[in-house]
Amino acid sequence: MLRVGSSAARVACRNLVSSNMGVRFRLPLQKLHPLSRAIHHRYSGNGNPHRTPHRTAARYFTSMSRLPMRPSKPPPRSGGHRYQQQRNFWVASLAARLLRLRYILLGTAVGGGYTAKKTYEEWKDMLPDFSEYNWVIPDFVWELSDQIDLDKLAKALPEMEEIAKLLPDFEKIGENFTFLKSLLSSETSGDPALKATDSSAGAGHDASDKQYKKQGLLGELILIQQQIQRHEEEVRRAAAANSARSPPQDPSPNPNPSTQTRKSSDKEKIDQLQEELLRTQLKYQRMLERLEKENKELRKVVLQKDDKGIHQRKVKKSLIDLYSEVLDILSDYDANYNTQDHLPRVVVVGDQSAGKTSVLEMIAQARIFPRGSGEMMTRSPVKVTLSEGPHHVARFKDSGREFDLTKEEDLAALRHEIELRMRKSVKEGQTVSSETISLSVKGPGIQRMVLVDLPGVISTVTAGMATDTKETIFSISKAYMQNPNAIILCIQDGSVDAERSIVTDLVSQMDPQGKRTIFVLTKVDLAEKNLASPSRIQQIVEGKLFPMKALGYFAVVTGKGSTGESIDAIKDYEEDFFQNSRLLRDGMLKAHQVTTKNLSLAVSDCFWKMVRESVEQQADVFKASRFNLETEWKNNYPRLRELDRNELFEKAKNEILDEVISLSQVTPQLWESILQKKLWERVSTHVIENIYLPAAQTMDSGTFNTTVDIKLKQWTDKQLPHKALEVAWETLQEEFARFMAEYKGKDQDDIFDKLKEAVKDESIKRHKWNERAMDSLRVIQHNALEDRSITDKPQWDAAIQFMEETLQSRLKDTESVIRDMVGPDWKQRWMNWINRTPEQHVRNETKNELDRLLKLHDDHTAYLANDEVTTVRKNLEGRGVEVDPVLIKDTWHQLYRRHFLQKALTHCNLCKRGFYYYQRHFVDSELECNDVVLFWRIQRMLVITANTLRQQLTNTEVRRLEKNVKEVLDDFGEDMEKKTQLITGRRVQLAEDLKKVREIQEKLEAFIEALHKEK
Repeated sequence: MLRVGSSAARVACRNLVSSNMGVRFRLPLQKLHPLSRAIHHRYSGNGNPHRTPHRTAARYFTSMSRLPMRPSKPPPRSGGHRYQQQRNFWVASLAARLLRLRYILLGTAVGGGYTAKKTYEEWKDMLPDFSEYNWVIPDFVWELSDQIDLDKLAKALPEMEEIAKLLPDFEKIGENFTFLKSLLSSETSGDPALKATDSSAGAGHDASDKQYKKQGLLGELILIQQQIQRHEEEVRRAAAANSARSPPQDPSPNPNPSTQTRKSSDKEKIDQLQEELLRTQLKYQRMLERLEKENKELRKVVLQKDDKGIHQRKVKKSLIDLYSEVLDILSDYDANYNTQDHLPRVVVVGDQSAGKTSVLEMIAQARIFPRGSGEMMTRSPVKVTLSEGPHHVARFKDSGREFDLTKEEDLAALRHEIELRMRKSVKEGQTVSSETISLSVKGPGIQRMVLVDLPGVISTVTAGMATDTKETIFSISKAYMQNPNAIILCIQDGSVDAERSIVTDLVSQMDPQGKRTIFVLTKVDLAEKNLASPSRIQQIVEGKLFPMKALGYFAVVTGKGSTGESIDAIKDYEEDFFQNSRLLRDGMLKAHQVTTKNLSLAVSDCFWKMVRESVEQQADVFKASRFNLETEWKNNYPRLRELDRNELFEKAKNEILDEVISLSQVTPQLWESILQKKLWERVSTHVIENIYLPAAQTMDSGTFNTTVDIKLKQWTDKQLPHKALEVAWETLQEEFARFMAEYKGKDQDDIFDKLKEAVKDESIKRHKWNERAMDSLRVIQHNALEDRSITDKPQWDAAIQFMEETLQSRLKDTESVIRDMVGPDWKQRWMNWINRTPEQHVRNETKNELDRLLKLHDDHTAYLANDEVTTVRKNLEGRGVEVDPVLIKDTWHQLYRRHFLQKALTHCNLCKRGFYYYQRHFVDSELECNDVVLFWRIQRMLVITANTLRQQLTNTEVRRLEKNVKEVLDDFGEDMEKKTQLITGRRVQLAEDLKKVREIQEKLEAFIEALHKEK
């Protein structure tokens, strides 16, 4: 009865919960939004998705569920009534058991039902009102059934048969596996010679066979592969047993016919087994290729789907891309503290035209490298990062362009770009370069690894090559191969004699034990045709012909030699060749030793194994290097920021631009005074020697003015504008240099001096003055020099002062020259104890003789007549002084110059009061001051020219110079070699090393973290 009452209570409780919850659900709750479901049922622990969640929740509150460990306290509103009912229930039950009275059983049933009803009512009141939590579920959930027709949605979904068509045909694959297994079992059971071996070894493999069968398709493939290996071993054992059973050679001419029959039957049996083994291996290989093709297509679809959302989320770099970035940084890193690059990469080495590039193209599945017939095409190392991706594309490290490797025009453009980069990296006078070209190739089914294609090793330097080409190639190859973690892919041409190989000796020197070398024999199709003994190929791939050792040996065919062959055509040709080749049929080569597909798989596995074994050790090395560099910086430069070369260049660039801007702050008065002074220094000699002195030799003022006008016109047309522009350009340079020098202060960094000097020189070199300015300047100067009207007395006085200063300066220079000619006077000789030289003694005597001539003829012309020269020479000879006529004329020139300047100064003093006579045009006056007018015209021309040049400087040339400086700074900023030359020092190098080591360490840590996640 208790069970009946409990069942009735449970049913009633369920009905109540399902009908009186206060919330209406039109859809099952498991189809609602996951967040709403999680919030609404955070107390529910039921894992059954078919049970209604509210029923699950009600189950926790029913009295028929599992009793708690401790008795629960009675509810406050029921008081002790519940406890009294339970006590009466147990008393009735005890009385029924003791008295065993049947009529009491009926009362017990009634009491149990009543108690169950009370308990049910109490638990029902304790259930929460779920209608209060309707706000938790979003409104769109309630409207979901109204907006979406679930029946139509279910009909729109594809049927299971259509989905099954997209999957591989596993039944056919299973049939192939069954056929292979039956074939192998029939071969093994059909040969009596192999039965004993198979029965003895079969027991040991049964457990592993069952284990592989449970693993599905992959296990079946592994099982077949192991059976093939067992089959190969059994064939070898049968051959060995046959050779052991063969009796010694009978010297008699008539051998036993039964012995010959047994030998021939055994030989035929072995040949038959080998043929069957070859067929089995080829079928297995085809099955693998078909599965790989299906896997490749599926992975391409998956990658394309994943690639669609690449813009909606953060781009995550692949593992191989992270590793390639580390290698790119290391290639630019000039290691110090013995921090060498020992990270693994696959180094492809071989003799020239051995097929290195072709093997790499087969691995990359695209004809990406430039090709040539017999000539050197690989002129610099090419680092190729291979990775898997949805599209077959290639991209350079420093370029954003992607080349579509499925299009022939993009392939041609890529080959052309690689060739241009190689030629650009080769310096003048060289044939090869050590500069690395970094290229990444992505595509579906490509094995992930990093390969470096090196220039082919040569034995002779031919015409057109640099004399050190052979040694340079050897040094580049050794630099890559001496890395203890580098995998050496040694390429040997199978179509030439093995004795002509150079690379094998080089590889054996770098890896004597062969722990990281993979040997590849190329052009096997040509080798099989040309070699008289095919067993020589077997010796090569077994490592018995060359002295070098290797991890593995492979034989490949990379095409028929035509540059127009596609990768697919080469693969088909390679597969057809090995299927029909005697090398496989006769057992000289194993199936896993042929084709570039097997080669790429083996190289990729070896590469990643080496990476996992060495990358953490390399990270520790760079961590220690970083600590050493940071310690050195703290000790030597404690108060300076760690600025690398690029950051220092930007700082210097800002300082230089500030200095150029300072040129605009120069006042117009300062510009004009500097220009006027410099221009007069440049033209004063010409004015005095070629204009003033010749004009002063004339007899009257008319001739003086005519001569001056003619010479000024000639000077203005030919020389004066050029001289003026030269002065202006030099002034601009000097002011620019002065501002750069004055900018130095306590915060000035001497490390920028070389850079600033180079920027200044290059900017001045590039700056060209506006050519049109010269024509306008010539007109202005010509007009200024033609004006002879002095308007007021201050201008006259300024011209007098200018003339007087000029003449005094010239007189001082002339007297200095005369003193140097004649030597010290008697006072200096006595006080300083110095004597005249013989030449100075002769010049002094000549000077004294010419002074007497000037005293006698005060108005003497500027030149001595021949008879006067003869008279002076004879007079000197009479006093015992031998003198040359040229020396006499030279001495006369300086003496007359001094005499003329002294007279001109005297005349200048007289003209100070001549402005009144000038206004009257010197009428009725013996005083003529035409020379003062000349100097006024020169002075006015200087003022006007300086003003014109100042305007051109401030309005045009300063801005053009600033533009040139910016262009030079931009060019220097893009030229890393230039920055390295101009910003040098231990401080710069230390900052550069710190930046590189930190970047390498961070990249390595990110790569190691991604590597661990992939594991």
